[in-house]
Amino acid sequence: MSPPSRGPNAPVSSSTASTDSILADATRVNSHLGPVRPAEIAIGVIIGRTSEFFDFFVYAIASVVVFPQLIFPFVDPVQGTIYSFALFALAFIARPIGTMIFMWIDRNHGRGAKLTTALFLLGTSTVAIAFLPGYESIGAAAIVILAICRICQGLALGGSWDGLASLLSLNAPARHQGWYAMIPQLGAPLGLIVASALFAFFLANLSAEDFFSWGWRYPFFVAFAINVVALFARLRIVVTPEFERLFRNRELQPASIMQTLRNEGGTVAIGTFVPLASFALFHMVTVFPLSWIFLYTQELPANFLIIEMIGAMFGVAAVVASGILADRYGRRLLLAICAVAIAVFSGFAPQLLDAGSVGEGVFMVLGFILLGLSFGQSSGAVASNFSQQYRYTGSAITSDLSWLFGAGFAPLAALLLASNFGLISAGAYLLSGAVCTLVVLSLNRRLVLRGHEDEN
Repeated sequence: MSPPSRGPNAPVSSSTASTDSILADATRVNSHLGPVRPAEIAIGVIIGRTSEFFDFFVYAIASVVVFPQLIFPFVDPVQGTIYSFALFALAFIARPIGTMIFMWIDRNHGRGAKLTTALFLLGTSTVAIAFLPGYESIGAAAIVILAICRICQGLALGGSWDGLASLLSLNAPARHQGWYAMIPQLGAPLGLIVASALFAFFLANLSAEDFFSWGWRYPFFVAFAINVVALFARLRIVVTPEFERLFRNRELQPASIMQTLRNEGGTVAIGTFVPLASFALFHMVTVFPLSWIFLYTQELPANFLIIEMIGAMFGVAAVVASGILADRYGRRLLLAICAVAIAVFSGFAPQLLDAGSVGEGVFMVLGFILLGLSFGQSSGAVASNFSQQYRYTGSAITSDLSWLFGAGFAPLAALLLASNFGLISAGAYLLSGAVCTLVVLSLNRRLVLRGHEDEN
């Protein structure tokens, strides 16, 4: 597959030749494996998204149970966690920049180079954290190194957009758009389950000294290995004849970010703000509860991670249910109902985190059910609403901005509010996301994430 933006007389660089070699090798492998079926596309999407979210949650859990003590021992635990969450947000700020950089690589050197480079950067920056010395060893340099690694993770996540979710959506039957839209979203709860299980095992079976010395580092090594598996799974798809046909037809061709924003800015804006309720809830039931439990209760972190795993299992079921409900009643209606439910949830649920293990369990199960139903459709059918020329890039930048505005600062905002004004105030950030979703839904009936009723 030759990158379309290179002219016939353009020189072939060594990086381009390397990329062509990678894709040629992948094509030869595919010639022995046979054509890729839609089910394999779905599996490739799930593997890719699970690997990304596993990396995400490994860092997120460490930002609560490791980094405040390892990197910020000079302040109290609450302040250290706040600083840690500030570094956590850096990846979301860097992600749109990563999309700009890697879209250029895609246009000039091909999708194989883009994916390989992005996932190599993601894996390298993640595994580098496993070797991170503490503040007591190298001082403020530990903070700088962790910040650089986190920024590199964000840049890589911006570049890891492969268009497979768009390919899946574009090939979905008209009456099953919701079902196909939920498939990529399964990666979030699955990634959380694996990451939580690893940390729970080490926390439960190691002494505090061993865990902070070396035990916490192992999940970061595992993340690198999973990224390698995900790379091969995704390259298996991107060299298929169907993917190449869509690429040639401009349906999955990278475009300039600025040009995309000039021509599709309204679609990007709607796609960014419609899912804010679910994206804000995302961190309110994954990262923030762990920080509150760790800082303000006597609950063992390993025990709460098990509760979180159980909640995530309910989240998997709810994501699947969202596909069924969206196809039956419409995505727009489902998102509106979920936004109202999230607004109600924000008014009482955070206080359950101070109600013992039963309250924690109720909070997590209810939260993950709501998250699964809303998040399962939060990115559905974005691709089909962009014009063909800007579909690939528009979908990527919309996802970046949704994560930035909806989720990037949620743990930081929630912990600042809760630690200063009590748990009830932690729902304010979540409520703002729900209100934003409802306002956009009411103001724009022809929203990007149109529902089943709009398609008939």
